[in-house]
Amino acid sequence: MSVSLKLGGAALNQIPLDWENNLENIKTAILQAKQEKVDLLSLPEMCITGYGCEDLFLSDWVPQKAIELLPEIASWCQGICVSLGLPVRLGKHLYSCAALIQDGVIQGINAKQFLANDGVHYEPRWFTPWSAGEMTTLYIKGKAYGFGDLIHEVRGIKIGYEICEDAWRKDERPGYRLAKKGVKLIINPSASHFAFGKNDIREEIVFQGSKNFDCTYIYTNLLGNEAGRMIFDGEIFIAQNGKLIQRNERLSFKAVNMVTADINFTDPTKSYAVLNPDLDDKNTEFVKASALALFDYMRKCRTRGFVLSLSGGADSTTCAILVSEMVKRATAELGVPLFLEKIGYSTLRPEVGAMDRPSAVKHIMSHLLTCAYQGTKNSSEDTLRSARELAESIGADFHVWTIDEEVASYSRKIEKVIDRPLTWAQDDIALQNIQARARSPIIWMLANIKNALLLTTSNRSEGDVGYATMDGDTSGSISPIAAVDKAFIIDWLQWAEKALDYPALSYVNQLSPSAELRPLERKQTDEDDLMPYDILVAIERQAIRDHKSPLEVYEILSRENIAPDTLLKQYITKFFRLWSRNQWKRERIAPSFHLDDFNVDPRTWCRFPILSSSFKQELEEL
Repeated sequence: MSVSLKLGGAALNQIPLDWENNLENIKTAILQAKQEKVDLLSLPEMCITGYGCEDLFLSDWVPQKAIELLPEIASWCQGICVSLGLPVRLGKHLYSCAALIQDGVIQGINAKQFLANDGVHYEPRWFTPWSAGEMTTLYIKGKAYGFGDLIHEVRGIKIGYEICEDAWRKDERPGYRLAKKGVKLIINPSASHFAFGKNDIREEIVFQGSKNFDCTYIYTNLLGNEAGRMIFDGEIFIAQNGKLIQRNERLSFKAVNMVTADINFTDPTKSYAVLNPDLDDKNTEFVKASALALFDYMRKCRTRGFVLSLSGGADSTTCAILVSEMVKRATAELGVPLFLEKIGYSTLRPEVGAMDRPSAVKHIMSHLLTCAYQGTKNSSEDTLRSARELAESIGADFHVWTIDEEVASYSRKIEKVIDRPLTWAQDDIALQNIQARARSPIIWMLANIKNALLLTTSNRSEGDVGYATMDGDTSGSISPIAAVDKAFIIDWLQWAEKALDYPALSYVNQLSPSAELRPLERKQTDEDDLMPYDILVAIERQAIRDHKSPLEVYEILSRENIAPDTLLKQYITKFFRLWSRNQWKRERIAPSFHLDDFNVDPRTWCRFPILSSSFKQELEEL
């Protein structure tokens, strides 16, 4: 007798502790699955509470509320089998779990066996791993349910679980034991953060799992910028016996993003779905992930848009393009009316109703993004033109003013205090920094008046070496590009000019990156102040990502011939000294999105002491 099931996976854009939003998305997914005649629907890890509840997971009431909501969700599941994630407290321990509900009845709850404890993850702080093979009983409103390492059965098909991190443990994966017990469907509800290229690793995990365990495997991830820093790409895979049957397009702006596949468990050659495409080059991933992250951050903190100090340089230009792409991509996927509703701008619907979408996008941009070029006597006409041309091309509200008067006022006051004139020979850093800081109060004032997010424009390379003015260019509500290096940004802008059709980027793409804080005749450039960006990135990856010592970094990079030995040692020494003395700055950088396989945000990936020896002995060895 042939056994077939229509499987569905739904990525959900959840919010920590937003019970109304989270339940609405769960219910919407279940109703949509029923309409599409889905037999079994897989929802993500922690989709009832949200994954990013942080230390509120240490409370009793959060997991208790999640459990109390489970019977209500079960009542929506008549005629369908649904798997969904939630935290469960059993005695003194909290577990990350997945409940399986069939025809309105809770069949049991499986607990995660391995916890993520690297990079951005700190799961052992809140959760306890469950032991393989162990089972117990959980009581919900007086009813007993199986709990632990369970195997379920639907229409004669044995079902087991690997929950997120479980699948990343190679030879320790629960799937090996499940295969020996005859399990033919493994469900993986996940909360796996986005990083460049990570989808290839996930696809291999799912592909190999279905092949090695001789089973069908469904993987369902969370979606969106859930809690502020981590982005979930909402990836879904359905594979069978080493063949990818279905996947979704990641990084959707939808609250619920579902895909389905018809799976024949008796004859896998008859399993079918039209495989969705999914672009995964790094440049495309950057713009898609950042656009979604900005969209969620803005609407979830209930602000009215963004304010940006647009200098005409690479960093602020990138931030402006990301906002533009947010509007373009979200309106293309959701439609203009739904997009405006989601961001709280429904009042604009009559104004844009008769416009074509490109015109509507520019009109929306004039409300969502306000830019200001805050020049000084050290600013160039080139950067002003770059800023103006870009702002006008994307439809941003653009303003120009100078801050020389404010800088002069601050300088006169300090000159009275120190009883001498300030000079570039003696006060270079102070004179640079006061210009950057003088820009902050007025742009913050504009952001406050507009109830908007102030975008910070510092990149990861600047964070590495402290090449940023605290309370100046680091000042802001959210830092969209703090997780990517300057070399990538420069290359990405060249790509975006053509691939994303922004001709106005030609102006910034002709400039050498410069802070423009010294007098113009000094011809200041970032790389003269620091080192070539490609070398800085090479040192960073060895020193920070791979945790190598100064001498080890030198030994590795000297073989790559990226610079003469004497100069390479100077660059390495400079990097380590600036890195160690500027940790306090990284502690204060505005929240940033996690985009790469590592970052320098001490809140999410890289913890480093504020006070240290500054690698004194290690640099002497070098």
